[in-house]
Amino acid sequence: QLSCLVKLVTLHGIPKDLDSYPKDLLLFLSPSDYAATGSCRQYFANIGKANLDVLQRESSQRKELLLEALACLKISSTQVNKENAEILGRLVCDLGGEYIRNSGGNLLKQLSQCDSFLPDQEEAIRSVISSGNTTFGAPAVWSAFTLNELSGLMPVFDHSILQKIPK
Repeated sequence: QLSCLVKLVTLHGIPKDLDSYPKDLLLFLSPSDYAATGSCRQYFANIGKANLDVLQRESSQRKELLLEALACLKISSTQVNKENAEILGRLVCDLGGEYIRNSGGNLLKQLSQCDSFLPDQEEAIRSVISSGNTTFGAPAVWSAFTLNELSGLMPVFDHSILQKIPK
């Protein structure tokens, strides 16, 4: 349905008010289509707010979106800073464990919005959280606020992390 809607919306060219359309619609446009109305950074900031699960997790379309986002943001290593993590939004759900490990805690807030994780991602999240080298600190100093911020990651926490969280 979204794919058909994009064809209808773009029938007479790309509308100038594209940012006012549902974010999920943008998943079916390419950054070059969007370029006429804004920057690729703006495009991916909007994509990061979309429901990526409209596209299958391992689909070529979703993989291509991530590659284009990394290129647009000039992320050439496996380290993502906080600003770029915010722009990527839900696209971080598709980053591999190496990105999660090398970015420290920069991705945790966005990762907590993901519906599921691959084993490699889960292991990397546990490793980052166990290190305590995040803005949230070690699990032993977490508050109810911290748990709320990271609630989407709780299914990934193992016993060694859970036992350190204060009651």
